[in-house]
Amino acid sequence: MTDEELVRRAAGGDEDAFAELVRRYEDKVYSVALRLCGSSADAADAAQEAFVSAWRGLPGFRGEAGFATWLYRLAVNASVDLLRKNRRQRGQASLDDEDYGPEPVDQAPGPQERAESAELRQAVAAGLRQLSDGHRQVLVLRELRQLSYEEIAQILDLDLGTVKSRISRARTALRKILLKSGNLSGYLPSNPTERKEGRP
Repeated sequence: MTDEELVRRAAGGDEDAFAELVRRYEDKVYSVALRLCGSSADAADAAQEAFVSAWRGLPGFRGEAGFATWLYRLAVNASVDLLRKNRRQRGQASLDDEDYGPEPVDQAPGPQERAESAELRQAVAAGLRQLSDGHRQVLVLRELRQLSYEEIAQILDLDLGTVKSRISRARTALRKILLKSGNLSGYLPSNPTERKEGRP
């Protein structure tokens, strides 16, 4: 069954159809929330809130953007709201380093390659945490979720030119952070085809 059919059924109150949508998107929504929130507990809360908002909003969903785009927007909004709430409560959002640990690689690299790859992932995660919320959002959606500029514009409710310039500024800021920490040779790819091997 297509997403469109499931959305139609779920909008009519079909809980099984909505459960299938949750199953299809829960990992992606959680991943976006984790990269924005920084901790697994906060990401789980934000993802849950995004799905609750989706369930409540489905009857009014007009489909002008695709369901996935709309759901990502809800996840970004829930993550930003949670970060703001946490900052008010604690003065600064809680970020857990262990949530950014090494991810498995497809091919079997040697121990040194694995260590370098893990170190780079951790450096990028630390760099992302130093960016502003706006810069972190666009980089997570573009580089980690590999969404198009148009999809990001819809999710964040920004015009296309703003998205492009914000991504450019965010890449520049992250590049400076990584260069300063000694974890980058001066090159930060701008799209998936330019990525160097081992980059998250």
